[in-house]
Amino acid sequence: MKKLILLLVLVLAQLCMHAQSDDIIIGKIDSINSKILNEQRKLWVYVPQGSDESIFTKKTYPVVYLLDGDAHFFSTVGMIHQLSTVNGNTINPEMIVVGIPNTNRMRDLSPSKPSPGDDPMMPPAMLVNTGGGENFISFIETELIPYIESKYPTEPYKTFIGHSLGGLMVMHTFLNKPELFNAYVAIDPSMSWHKQKLLKEIKEAKFGEKYENKSLFMGFANTLPSGMDISMVENDTSPMSAHIRSIIALNNYFNEMEGPINYMGKYYANDDHGSVPFISGYDAIRFIFKSNRLKIGPEDIMTPGSDVANKIKNHYDQLSTFFGYEKKPAEDFLNKMGYQLMSMNLFDKSEELFKLNTTFYPDKFNVYDSLGDLYVAKGDKEKAIEYFKKALTLNSESTFTKEKLEKLEKR
Repeated sequence: MKKLILLLVLVLAQLCMHAQSDDIIIGKIDSINSKILNEQRKLWVYVPQGSDESIFTKKTYPVVYLLDGDAHFFSTVGMIHQLSTVNGNTINPEMIVVGIPNTNRMRDLSPSKPSPGDDPMMPPAMLVNTGGGENFISFIETELIPYIESKYPTEPYKTFIGHSLGGLMVMHTFLNKPELFNAYVAIDPSMSWHKQKLLKEIKEAKFGEKYENKSLFMGFANTLPSGMDISMVENDTSPMSAHIRSIIALNNYFNEMEGPINYMGKYYANDDHGSVPFISGYDAIRFIFKSNRLKIGPEDIMTPGSDVANKIKNHYDQLSTFFGYEKKPAEDFLNKMGYQLMSMNLFDKSEELFKLNTTFYPDKFNVYDSLGDLYVAKGDKEKAIEYFKKALTLNSESTFTKEKLEKLEKR
């Protein structure tokens, strides 16, 4: 009971801290000096609020790297936050979002430099300072990612999101540096750039073992010229249809290709180039992390003989295979569920969850303290004493554990 009161106090303290401020803050502005780009680059960074580290394990998070960060940061953070929760049952995992605002967009987000006249829809003056994409990706690979991983609580899984020219750079990175990210999201990418140069390179490439377990989502908007539909535009040759025609060609190629890539392409008939990023990003995140959600229903709790703990363990075994490193449920998630089942007198299921927590977090005093509480509730004095003592070997300063142990030993 005292531990439950302590948890309540911690939650109320956090709420009070937020209540004292008139601001709702979803991120921070950071910066990094790039020797490659020879400039200071601002970063917009969102980090989910983790559990109190004095009791529970410090959290780490996969990372989303977002191009055109100044345009898409708020919508992307809001969507990812909405689809993730703190109770362990999430559509996507909680994630850090690193928005990369632009300084010279045409330079950084163009992988090649077209000649004047290559694109009749592009004014020649806009092509002067293009083709800096290789330097920009080098900046991301050798400066930005190491900086983020050294400063923030990251996990190895990384997603790369870009729209328009940003989508072109996502596809360029996917082709030339597939190892840099685990998942790629290209939203209405400018595949007509430089006379479809990148599109042609992709069609000539071999997608072998290095693309195993890579996810690629491409969403594209309705940018059809007036009077045309999807079936008509593929045979068109006018400059007005070059953008969507190039994307359709790429989508067809990946749909027909047999290979290791986990691919999904989706056409948004009711969205244009400007409105498609949010809905496409939403679908992309759900596609990439489609196996992330842990579904525990009333039948798992109330059906006699149902094995909730084993269902959770199997789910996280599958997630570990997907991510390529160990994934485990949050300590507080299993702890809270264990106490909930204990309050329902479902002692056997509660015991299984608390014991599962000890396998995931064998060096955390709190998991053993919780088992002690369970055995107190069951009337098993000897086991309760055993686990309170175990908790104290890991944290001898836990006053509430000491008090519970002393009370039991006096009986």
